[in-house]
Amino acid sequence: MKDIEIKIKGILMEKLGIKESEITPEASFIKDLGIDSLDYAELVMEFEQTFNIRIPDEDAEQLQTLALAAQYIQTRLQ
Repeated sequence: MKDIEIKIKGILMEKLGIKESEITPEASFIKDLGIDSLDYAELVMEFEQTFNIRIPDEDAEQLQTLALAAQYIQTRLQ
């Protein structure tokens, strides 16, 4: 699971320019990190490509923090 969190942090830093110090497991992507709906959609697509999984639209709404996204991705990979 730690590897997943590291990859998610990398995506947030590289694709969206968020500082590593701002990314905590509980930080809300939208409220705390300032990601808008377009960035959020791009983030979900990046998760799909990076982890080679499919994330249905109804599930995408659940990926609101690093911890929640990592947990979701972990279950999809099993």
